[in-house]
Amino acid sequence: MPLTPSWRPSRRSVLAGAAGAAGAVLLSGCDGGPSGGDAAIPLERRMRETAVRDSGRLLERYDATAAAHPALAERIAPLRASVAAHAAALSPAAPGSPSAAASPPPSGGTGAAAPATGAGGPVPAKPADALAALADAERTLSEARTIDLAAAPGELARLLASVAACGAVHAYLLTSNPGATP
Repeated sequence: MPLTPSWRPSRRSVLAGAAGAAGAVLLSGCDGGPSGGDAAIPLERRMRETAVRDSGRLLERYDATAAAHPALAERIAPLRASVAAHAAALSPAAPGSPSAAASPPPSGGTGAAAPATGAGGPVPAKPADALAALADAERTLSEARTIDLAAAPGELARLLASVAACGAVHAYLLTSNPGATP
């Protein structure tokens, strides 16, 4: 039997306590006042800004696809309009304020200078591949929004769920054969 008094903590318990205290300090964060960085911005606002930014990138992808393949512009216009509406709904700005993300698609140019590029890189040369790339972008964003649901506050979580489901439908519609009979 060791001669150490029982009131003395073991090295393991001291280390565990120090680790727990350090973890508590890290989780609580420092109150750096106004220069506190992202901690000063509420979670919901940060999530909304990220969602709007992601929708903006998707809108860029739609615009680039329409510019590269004018024959697809009519087919993808309703889906693009839906993405713009999602961006407006997700915006942390006051209702009724103008949103750049909700702007109409640019008019298709006739110049064929350089291949069109969107937020996801160059638009594939074949229309079917361009639609597949757009569907992949929709699917990826839909999955990311589904993951974000776990951290989102109630009303935002419901909105993100709805927008994610809509994105999944867009991916399906972009890869389905319009006008084909089942």
